[in-house]
Amino acid sequence: MNHYLKSALAGAVLVGISASAVVAQEVTLRCQHFLSPQGSVPKFFIEPWAEKVEADSNGRIKVEIYPAMQLGGKPPALYDQIRDGVIDCGWALPAYTPGRFPESEAFELPFMTSMSGEASSKAAWEFTEKYLMERFGDIKVLAVHVHGPGVIHKKGDPVMSTADFDGLKLRGPSRQANKLLERLGATPVGMPVPAFPEALSKGVVDGGVIPWEIVPPLKVDELADSHTQIGGDRALYNTFFIWGMNPAAYDRLPDDLKAVIDANSGLETSAWAGRAMDQGDDLGEQAVSARGNTIHTMDDATVAELRKLGDELTAEWAAEMDGKGLPGAAMVEDAKALVAKHSAGS
Repeated sequence: MNHYLKSALAGAVLVGISASAVVAQEVTLRCQHFLSPQGSVPKFFIEPWAEKVEADSNGRIKVEIYPAMQLGGKPPALYDQIRDGVIDCGWALPAYTPGRFPESEAFELPFMTSMSGEASSKAAWEFTEKYLMERFGDIKVLAVHVHGPGVIHKKGDPVMSTADFDGLKLRGPSRQANKLLERLGATPVGMPVPAFPEALSKGVVDGGVIPWEIVPPLKVDELADSHTQIGGDRALYNTFFIWGMNPAAYDRLPDDLKAVIDANSGLETSAWAGRAMDQGDDLGEQAVSARGNTIHTMDDATVAELRKLGDELTAEWAAEMDGKGLPGAAMVEDAKALVAKHSAGS
């Protein structure tokens, strides 16, 4: 082989290596949430999601997870951090910026969701596709989800009747949960969930509503004496969550890596996030029970009183949405139908 041919072949090999290096170039996504790694969503959804994306991309996508707002900011800022590219992806709650995403409140209404976070999260995804994609148009929505049934945690004796709410200062997560607590005679104190333990320990609140799954990571079982579950087949309240990505970060990906993200988005990914909440609920309730705290389940008559109040608040919300030019009644009916569809047999 003459010198010229050897040089040409060597050059071709180098070009090939260079091209393959570009194709195999590592993409790093920096993702942030506000909980400790011990939370059920980080442990059973966010971290496994990151591992699956890395595996599905053959290592070409690296996902870095930053818990407890390690990249800065407060939990209410997460949506804007995703939108603005401060982070590449993150876990955000519309409820932490009241009034900004009104349609999402349909899944935060009293007794809207079932006792299954997984089933209700599937319903939430289908609802989002119909009503919220324009509102969320400045980010790429990867999944939405809700938690399982909310539980009332407080110092002292458990809440057993609607009268027991009167005069209590209770932490609430959302505008709709706070309205319900206020209508019951409590003083709602809105705050992101990481602030709840300190508020409870300092007596700023007497208790609050959170699902079982987040109780052990926040050590609420060490601060509260009693825990009240709501009986029946629907949750007292809920909170709507978004797992989203910065659009520019997505657009920068080559098509085959976009396909990896797309394959880890949507209905089944939303169900996965809801299922993570359900897994955490089981573990959380077991931990509280093992500790010996009082766990009370409301009787049917009390639940019926609460549901009647919930119906009133739902009707008020629908009218409020109508006043904003949104289809309030239709959103309520669609949300109920989707929850029923996905909760059948769950």
